Amino acid sequence: MRYLPHSAADRADMLAAIGAGGIDDLFAAVPKSVLGTFAPDLPDHQPEFAVEAHMRALAKKNHAGADGPFFVGAGAYRHHVPATVDHLIQRSEWLTAYTPYQPEISQGTLQMLFEFQTQVAHLMGMDIANASMYDGSTATAEAVLMARRVTKKNKVVLSGGLHPQYRDTVVTYLSGEEGLECLPASPEGQGDIVDHIDDDTAAIVIQTPDFYGHLRNVSALADAAHEKGALLIVVVTEIVSLGLLEAPGALGADIVVAEGQSIGNPLTFGGPYVGLMACREKFVRQMPGRLCGETVDADGKRGFVLTLSTREQHIRREKATSNICTNSGLCALAFSIHLSLLGEVGLSRLARLNHARAIALADALAAVPGVEVLNKTFFNEMTIRLPKPAAPLVEALAAKGILCGVPVSRLEPGRPEVEGLVVLAATELTTDEDIAALAAALKGELA
Repeated sequence: MRYLPHSAADRADMLAAIGAGGIDDLFAAVPKSVLGTFAPDLPDHQPEFAVEAHMRALAKKNHAGADGPFFVGAGAYRHHVPATVDHLIQRSEWLTAYTPYQPEISQGTLQMLFEFQTQVAHLMGMDIANASMYDGSTATAEAVLMARRVTKKNKVVLSGGLHPQYRDTVVTYLSGEEGLECLPASPEGQGDIVDHIDDDTAAIVIQTPDFYGHLRNVSALADAAHEKGALLIVVVTEIVSLGLLEAPGALGADIVVAEGQSIGNPLTFGGPYVGLMACREKFVRQMPGRLCGETVDADGKRGFVLTLSTREQHIRREKATSNICTNSGLCALAFSIHLSLLGEVGLSRLARLNHARAIALADALAAVPGVEVLNKTFFNEMTIRLPKPAAPLVEALAAKGILCGVPVSRLEPGRPEVEGLVVLAATELTTDEDIAALAAALKGELA
């Protein structure tokens, strides 16, 4: 929509037409405690060519790491995306209206979403999935709110292995509310979330593989949660792992959320990505976001519609189950196309290849003097401990063209116990030469 400036008289006429006394009346539902608490530190306006030049200068600072050893993961992973995916998502059949409320003109988009939901539900071992969320972190926060609605309890326990940014997103969503318990970081897989479950617990949130790469015993945690009437929310940041690991739903999870970026979507410097959410059918009325259903038209032909979505999702926001009433349609389409190309056998092979590359990486790192691999279990990601602060070392290797991984101190600042930790990931794109280069560089920096 174009920006159309209005004069003071224009604004006065519009306010009078809706019966508002002033601009402030339009924000009556927003608590006064959060209004006017900050002033954006933005520069003065600039001509278009100056803004473009500034953005180009910023873009030149980016380093994709595509031409050198790349071990960055921590929730966003570099995988091969077939050229077929990019070709198909640009076909004109998908260039329909943004919001498919009118099913008679949006059957292609709606069928794609229905197939996407089917794929996600099967992948996660759950009864039903929605048409995607914004990303994995907001899907996690929405799952927490959903669990509180389902159980009518407030206490939620977040595992120490949950991605720090996912944890922070949940904290932001529940800002000012009681009942959220965030357990300390568990880089060595330590800590027992079971001890924190009681009769007032709505849900526990675990990640597997967790932020530090450890695999979690989902079945045991599901039993412990259900014994107290709590739900188990399982988070997956590396969705490719489900090509090798048992589906969380088959192990007792009640709600499963994930980041789907690894399938069909490149890194693109952090987004846009696609959040996945699936749950038990009995909870579907509390599931946020869009849900596409299959039906028949007046002639008995197969058709698709958005279903089980209340009007509150779109116009009475204060009564809505969620403030997310859209979906990451293009990213979901890319996910669905790539997964269709892989098939079940292809996804399993891809997952095994990722794990094999990670084993080779772990063996090479363990052989470097001064490097300790903390993981006894992992899929394609692991944590190492260095005898010196990790962040400067990671920067030094980046200057040499080797993206070593993510120093934990970057996501957990001010915590001395994580200063020497680095989270690294290997994928099917990781070569033996990449691993050898990293091991040699680490050996040189630690000598």
